[in-house]
Amino acid sequence: MADDKQEMSDDSADEMDVNSDDEDIMEEDTEESKVYLPGETLKDGEQLVCDESAYVMYHQAQTGAPCLSFDILHDSFGDKRENFPLTCYTVSGTQGERGHTNHVIVMKMSNLHRTSKEQKPDTEEESDEESDEDDDDDEEKTPELETALMKHTGCVNRIRATTIGEKSIAASWSEVGKVYIWDLTRPLQAVNDSGIMAIYTRNEESPPPVFSFSGHQTEGYAVDWSPISPGRLATGDCTKNIHVWNPQQGGSWHVDQRPFKGHTSSVEDIQWSPNEDNVFASCSVDKSIRVWDARQSPSKACMLTASDAHDRDINVIHWNNNEPYIVSGGDDGMVKVWDLRLFQSGKSVAAFKHHTAPITSLEWNPNDSSVFAASGSDDQITVWDLGVEKDSSEQQSSEPDVPPQLLFIHQGQTDIKELHWHAQLPGVIISTAHSGFNVFRTISV
Repeated sequence: MADDKQEMSDDSADEMDVNSDDEDIMEEDTEESKVYLPGETLKDGEQLVCDESAYVMYHQAQTGAPCLSFDILHDSFGDKRENFPLTCYTVSGTQGERGHTNHVIVMKMSNLHRTSKEQKPDTEEESDEESDEDDDDDEEKTPELETALMKHTGCVNRIRATTIGEKSIAASWSEVGKVYIWDLTRPLQAVNDSGIMAIYTRNEESPPPVFSFSGHQTEGYAVDWSPISPGRLATGDCTKNIHVWNPQQGGSWHVDQRPFKGHTSSVEDIQWSPNEDNVFASCSVDKSIRVWDARQSPSKACMLTASDAHDRDINVIHWNNNEPYIVSGGDDGMVKVWDLRLFQSGKSVAAFKHHTAPITSLEWNPNDSSVFAASGSDDQITVWDLGVEKDSSEQQSSEPDVPPQLLFIHQGQTDIKELHWHAQLPGVIISTAHSGFNVFRTISV
């Protein structure tokens, strides 16, 4: 398959830091500015502009066909990397138009530099020598994207990655009703070595899946790898069934043919507990969140249920790495936080209504257990901090009327589908949408 080596874009879009003096602004002909909140109507002569000082880093990337699901691959460069330039790896899956070949794509984004905050005044003249130096500097700071493709049967509904031994492995849910397992070793070699990439491209290599499961009989979206037991997987489909996979010697998996049943409608997301080996949670179109014990027989495995957890379909959940919390997002635009110690009460410990359309993705920050990010069909990514409380003693201010926990609003993408924090790059978020990928870090986190 052909690779794609290209420059990424660091052009800015429309973003807003709602808790900082360095906020996204709306600039008028009179050069007056004010804070813009999504949903406000622009007046004649007003336009949205981005304040780059609200970002530590901001880049864009395109892959051709939309990749509406992706995951971040763990690399060997070390944890808590904050020195620029940065490098990251992802695996994504395309959702091409009918009749077009779909792919699993391994991507390497490199030479990711800090966003420049220094802008020279228009009146300041620069010499030809200074201009040449700036051009050379810009070229050195140009981010790059390397991709290696593998053919995939059907659109990729969702893809998730893990590490087994020293190998990066991915599981993809296909619209044809099958779940595929992929060994990403060869495409990773290709994006890391130009010589291997030349061979990979010339020979049109496309490593096939190493395992597949068709027992679901219909398509689905829910899939998650266990963070405790390498190779253990759970998948859920649109006919309410959940299957648990256990790895076998020789690179195979045993999938229990008896489905875990409890939901009455499509299973939309699954999350393994980060600290209990046999426990996982699921959410559904039936508006419930369920917690399961995989040691029990599938018919008796459901331990806890929060019925009517949202007013409409629940699309996504995410389990906090350090606290007994699950965050959920639904078609009602609500984001709710659940304390598992109070789960049976059916009442969330926090609920936020800012998004004006269905929540499409959310995730806790792996380096700060009080912070999470959410995306919605309203083309917004929001960053929240549960540790922030409103100061009742504060006097009325001119700041926008938003929840005090809302740290940041990122805009500029169209139809945002997924976001992930990069566990090895503190504060870095990668998001995907119909309009492409964004890689950014805000000054808020």
